[in-house]
Amino acid sequence: MSLALTPAARRTAAAVLTAALLVPLAACGDDKNDEGEKTGAAKDAAPKAELTVLAASSLTDVFETAGAAYEKKNPGTKVNFSFAGSQELAAQVDQGAPADALVTADTKTMDGLKSDTGKPTVIAKNRLVIAVGEGNPKKVAALKDLSDSGLKVVLAASEVPVGRYSKQILDAQDVDVKPVSEEPNVRAVLSKVELGEADAGLVYKTDAATSTEKTDAVKIPDGQNAIAEYPAATLKTSKHGEAAAAFVKWLSTPEAQKILRDAGFEKP
Repeated sequence: MSLALTPAARRTAAAVLTAALLVPLAACGDDKNDEGEKTGAAKDAAPKAELTVLAASSLTDVFETAGAAYEKKNPGTKVNFSFAGSQELAAQVDQGAPADALVTADTKTMDGLKSDTGKPTVIAKNRLVIAVGEGNPKKVAALKDLSDSGLKVVLAASEVPVGRYSKQILDAQDVDVKPVSEEPNVRAVLSKVELGEADAGLVYKTDAATSTEKTDAVKIPDGQNAIAEYPAATLKTSKHGEAAAAFVKWLSTPEAQKILRDAGFEKP
């Protein structure tokens, strides 16, 4: 004997059956969503590695800060920096020094290493200032003052980016300077002024900003100044190519750019 269901009962039974069928489908959908989110998160994380980055001397302070921020963002990754004049870094690359990425203080040096690097990206810009002793005892006010024979001026060597920029702006203003020494990098120039071994020297404004307790900085008008560009690139000999590329890419992110701006570097 069969039981006939009322229309209302049939509707209730259909609803229960439909709900029962949808539950496993919804569960499968949630699993896929979780899987997708997990996959996305993994995709965003930089590969773990211990990186060696060759970087221009003028990046010493800011890259120490940037490296710590990058390591915090990417647990398991360690970034070691080797700072020197860009020409010294180029020599290291030529000699096959084990490293993963390179950041120079000029595009000329980077361009000379095209066969050794990936495609470079300019991550920041900089300008020059005249570093003088605290309180500016020699009353240096402009580039032309550096030609005073009674003034001990120190410059970077001409093969160093900051030395090349210095020569460029001095020549453009017809200022003849006979430096008491020519240094291998910008930090060495600044050190001479800090120690009182020189009355003045041409350095990047960001380097001068790290020495405000020992030196003062005399601004150079934009029309008489030079713009330094800082390109970054991976090295083809890197054993951690993916991780190196992730770090170089990060240098252009808002987080890294804020660190550079806070240190006085300009937008690329």
